[in-house]
Amino acid sequence: MTLAEAAARADELAKGGNERELADLRREWADEMDFAARSADYRERAAAYRAIGQFRFRQKTDLLRRGLEDESPACRGSALLSLELLSRDAPREINAVRPLLHSLANADDNPAVRRLAVIALRNGSPQRDTVVLLQGIAEEESLERDLRETAAKVAAGLEKKARAR
Repeated sequence: MTLAEAAARADELAKGGNERELADLRREWADEMDFAARSADYRERAAAYRAIGQFRFRQKTDLLRRGLEDESPACRGSALLSLELLSRDAPREINAVRPLLHSLANADDNPAVRRLAVIALRNGSPQRDTVVLLQGIAEEESLERDLRETAAKVAAGLEKKARAR
């Protein structure tokens, strides 16, 4: 079984609520995940960063930070996908890397990475600086329409969340 296959299995277990088997699978694959995240091959690193979310491996969020700072857009994107998945229940993971997410959303060279960073920010606490950043992205006419629309939608959602508090 490959790491990607184990991660897909872990995702199934997590969705099914089978915590015991998921914990066993995490133990079995933890070292392999660490090794892959440090690989010279960006494809292996991307698979490892993506697997962290699929395994719901909150103990490996330090590796996700490394993924967010990776030179490869595929690795940054995979780390963002995992971060978004891990933060659906609580904003802790997003809040811990908020400045880095702001940087990616505002200035990453890859439009897909920028959009994923915006999407991940939706799971964070509704902080004013994030809303202002997203509104600015939404109003920037030189950016892709999809990115602007996503930023506007996330900003509106965060504002609504702030008012509900």
